[in-house]
Amino acid sequence: MELSELTEYAAEKYQMREEHKWSDFPGFSVLCHPQTGKWIALLMRQWNTDTGTEIQRCDLKCGAGALPRPLPAYLTPPLRMRGARWVGVCFDGRTESDVVLRLLDQAVALGTGHGFTVVLEAPAPRGDGGYRDTALPLSGGAPPPEKPRLPERLREMRRLYEYGSDSPAARARNFARQAAFMADYEDDRPWPGGDFVRYFPTYHDLDTAQLRGYFGWRTRARRGEFGPIPASAAYLYVYELLNGVGAAGPEEALDRLREFERGFVDAGFGDARMRTNLRRWMLEFCVLKDLPPETARRMADPETEALDGALSVLRSPADRTDEEAFAALCFFGGKKTENSPVLAADPERGRRLFAAAWRAASAYRREDRDLFTLCFGRPAARRWYPLSNAVYHETERPAGREYALNDCRRYRCSYGVWQTEAYEKLNFDRALIQGFVHETDARLRRWLKTGRYLKENAADAWAIPYVDAVIEEEKKAALEAARPRITIDLSGLDRIRRDAAVTRESLLTQDEIDGADEPKIPEGAGSTEAPAPPEEPEESAGPLDPVQTKILRALLAGEDAAEILKKHRMMPSLTADAINEALYDEIGDTVLLCEDDRLLLVDDYLDDLTQILGGTNDG
Repeated sequence: MELSELTEYAAEKYQMREEHKWSDFPGFSVLCHPQTGKWIALLMRQWNTDTGTEIQRCDLKCGAGALPRPLPAYLTPPLRMRGARWVGVCFDGRTESDVVLRLLDQAVALGTGHGFTVVLEAPAPRGDGGYRDTALPLSGGAPPPEKPRLPERLREMRRLYEYGSDSPAARARNFARQAAFMADYEDDRPWPGGDFVRYFPTYHDLDTAQLRGYFGWRTRARRGEFGPIPASAAYLYVYELLNGVGAAGPEEALDRLREFERGFVDAGFGDARMRTNLRRWMLEFCVLKDLPPETARRMADPETEALDGALSVLRSPADRTDEEAFAALCFFGGKKTENSPVLAADPERGRRLFAAAWRAASAYRREDRDLFTLCFGRPAARRWYPLSNAVYHETERPAGREYALNDCRRYRCSYGVWQTEAYEKLNFDRALIQGFVHETDARLRRWLKTGRYLKENAADAWAIPYVDAVIEEEKKAALEAARPRITIDLSGLDRIRRDAAVTRESLLTQDEIDGADEPKIPEGAGSTEAPAPPEEPEESAGPLDPVQTKILRALLAGEDAAEILKKHRMMPSLTADAINEALYDEIGDTVLLCEDDRLLLVDDYLDDLTQILGGTNDG
């Protein structure tokens, strides 16, 4: 952000102009309160000869209560002014324009005094009132050229102008009256050429040739022929539509404003701020005329709409997809999250893990506030002045109305006073949400053993239980998915039994049938040989079953466990997962790896395994 953006904002919204009070210090100027005339901003520009750049600073009298937390680096103690209400601002690539402009709004609000001022117009001086331009005859005594004659319709329009006050409200009222009178007027004159620059222009600022040139341009513009004309004159066309002139209703007025944007602004005509102003006015026009919110959202500033969208997702993550939740975390947590190694191997799984971590952490509370409120605060209500930087005459205000632009931004009017309610960046705790994203990324990298491990921050340790809970659920889901699914169809079991009985009877001999009723003598009952001794029961250690214990002891002894796995018909990968799961509470990490169907011990935990198995590790 540059200092010029602040001065343009002050001029458009509050009609404040820079005042250069020191001829010896041309780089210093002030902004004075539009009502009290007191200083609310000291502007400083200084050229740095070493770097060849201009250093831009200002001191704002906005009060410390308006400052965001944590304090951005571009907000400092005041450089020149003294007092608790003064705050310094450095203008560079880090400076956030919406924050600084909001501080200027706060400075104007704090500087508003009570009471009123009466200004009496001084009587015109008698006698010589000063120098007057006198038309000089041309060479040869020829009379001066005759001024262009004004059509009667324009004369009548000028007579409608009511003098006595030059306030913004009075100028807007005069413009709306004259615009309605000239709604169907057409002309064929071209724009006379030359520059025409005015803040908040009206018909009253144009001379005869310019008036006819403007109405000639408007006649062609209404047919879709948008030619070049000074931006200040083009604003008259926009002001007419905002005041309901040139359209049958609000919907048609909005359509014509969009047509103006395509035909005039997109063609490269107008000034640098025209598109920004036009979009802002179209949004505010939608709210004032109660047009559908989906129409208004198309007019909203893309950054504001993206901010509200991300807030809406994080406020209700259970109702949103993993992709939406992950994109919202990236919006506030930094674009580096999109390139995390957690997403490298399986992007869908990585987004799911980040989204699940935020959903789990949404249960976190501190000081009777949930995580979302801790990160973004609560919606703040502020006075809203729709179309305040346009020439707009408000004929009526609704007694009460509410307009929801989206889930996180709404407008209310009560007894003619408008307010907007939205989440403000001044109240965001970016360090908290960025810390959560960083901690989540760090824990997932360690669990997945991917990328460069990130250093964990003790201040973000509150997030660890929620991320670990997501990891545990992911482990359980992986084990469940890896188990073989055996489906037995019992519907034909009776038929199989009947077929087996028939087959058995057909294979019996007569002797077998005759001896079927004889008592059965156990095999080997008459033998003198002693029966084989039973196998010794296998030993288990800790949370491991006997076979798992036998496998680990074989690996500790440097042997291959392939024969054990084959004997018990066990898959190497599933066996590794089962052993790691059984020992997780004891060791807290993976102790057994499976590479190319071979089981390998992690060297860091050989001593721990030896102790659990009740032996010694000789290395």
